[in-house]
Amino acid sequence: MMRALDNACRSMRDLAGVWQIAFDPEDIGEALGWHLGLAPERSLPIAVPGSWNEQLAEAGYMNYVGSAWLETRFWLPPLAAGQEAVLRFGSVDYHAEVWINGQPAGASGAAMLPFEVPLDGLAEPGSEVRLVVRVSNMLPIDGPTQRVTREDYAAEGRYRDEYLPAVRFDFFPFGGINRPVHLIIRPIEGLRDYRLAIDTEAVGVRCSLLEGQRLVARLSGFGGTWESEGEGAEVQLRLAPDPVRLWSPETPHLYTLQLDIHAADGALIDRVSQRVGLRSFAVEGTQVMLNGAPYVLKGFGKHEDSPIHGRGLNPPQMIKDFALLKWCGANSVRTSHYPYAEEFLDLADEVGILVIDEVFSINLDFRKVNAATLAAHKQAVAELIARDINRTCVIAWSLANEPGYLAESEYRTQSPAYWRELFAHARTLDPSRPLTHANVGYAGNDDPAFAEADLLMINRYHGWYSEPAQLDRAVARLNADFDAIAAHGKPILVAEFGADALAGQHASYDQLFTEEYQAAFIRAYWQAIMAHPAVVGGHIWAFADFRTAQHGRRVVHNLKGVFTRTREPKMAAWAVRGLWRDEG
Repeated sequence: MMRALDNACRSMRDLAGVWQIAFDPEDIGEALGWHLGLAPERSLPIAVPGSWNEQLAEAGYMNYVGSAWLETRFWLPPLAAGQEAVLRFGSVDYHAEVWINGQPAGASGAAMLPFEVPLDGLAEPGSEVRLVVRVSNMLPIDGPTQRVTREDYAAEGRYRDEYLPAVRFDFFPFGGINRPVHLIIRPIEGLRDYRLAIDTEAVGVRCSLLEGQRLVARLSGFGGTWESEGEGAEVQLRLAPDPVRLWSPETPHLYTLQLDIHAADGALIDRVSQRVGLRSFAVEGTQVMLNGAPYVLKGFGKHEDSPIHGRGLNPPQMIKDFALLKWCGANSVRTSHYPYAEEFLDLADEVGILVIDEVFSINLDFRKVNAATLAAHKQAVAELIARDINRTCVIAWSLANEPGYLAESEYRTQSPAYWRELFAHARTLDPSRPLTHANVGYAGNDDPAFAEADLLMINRYHGWYSEPAQLDRAVARLNADFDAIAAHGKPILVAEFGADALAGQHASYDQLFTEEYQAAFIRAYWQAIMAHPAVVGGHIWAFADFRTAQHGRRVVHNLKGVFTRTREPKMAAWAVRGLWRDEG
């Protein structure tokens, strides 16, 4: 799905601001006519984009899971001939239904990905429009990330595992309209989609045109402009700059690609542009290759999480995060554990951060997997790839995080066929990028998904959840994992490793939760990572502390960040900088 753009042929208006919200725990809002508009006496103000949890904690909604209704009004300007108006939602967590002037207009697709709602026939150009959105942060039972309730914990006899709110994952289930909502006005006969194929020599462009249309593609940058054009139902063009400036984290050279659609008489119908870099990324044996040379991935897992905003888009913090990534010497991140905002990928392209793009699938329980689960998982993978396939920074697709986390026996018997179908589906959508998933130790070093993956990602916490504060034993177990997994003959990335540290907690000996132990843990793991020939790098868990659902083992936040939630460095941040930047 194409981004919102503002140029000679398209316009966009950000509908950010203060909306109204009304909570609907009994799901009776539609029967009461809330889709027609929210009465002032039952609603509260809320900032959009932004999560409702911390914004409205004092009103009692910090831990709310369920439905809520949000409303705003906007002006729809007159449309010129040949134009259409749509609303584009960056994402709504986790599901949305939309009404325009009281009429049903559409719903979201896969969670945490964009969707569009057309306004044709629902709103009169040159008038005020009432927009009402019903939002639910309750996960589906059959989704790639499954719903869990208090009753589930009780039925399984796992009272000690219960979180508040009830979740199957270790971060907070923020609810709301967390990414921008744009009013887009664009040509009806304009470009709806295009595909790029980039390598170290050229940019390939492929798109579909209507009869009589002509595509003119221009690539410009570094003092040069290269142009190609074509027409027909399916157009494929190639733009080869000379000399080539390659893109990498060390040299994030970007060109500007402009695609113009012309009518038969030469009139400009539509224009689309994006920044793009020339690079290659591939798996060869037990190495990963960037631009034809072996490469070590150094980086973090992180979350879209900030005080008050929750998961809501927070541009100042995003700018700060990229500056801190570079300060540490990081070159890569994984979008753990869901697709991040497109604005995050914009900055990754610009500053040079490689991205392993992960679908929203966490701790998949194969006791409850069925055909509907697989269908929803495939849809989520398809929507993720459709959104991000043209990104320079995206080097691989991660199709799940820690399936088999509950060590259920069904994982061994049922998952092989599931993974074969899911990975094959992803390869038909994008055969150019490696595929992976994040393995948890409970799933074993012979995880069935390893047979389908190109890059083997593992999450390991020896020295924290096992062998506590015993780094010699922890590293021995880590090396044993490396040796066992290396038998698959594929490169290994340690996608998560880390230890909690409470900022300001210190000790002169190895003690959990101290800044010293966290730094020592990271140093020990990194030494093991760099020493093993099949391991191509590591991502520390985590970049910064983040809010979790309430649990006895969490002190408000997951404290594994090398930075605090407000981005102050712990000792570990300086240790990482020494490992990755100061010491090369």
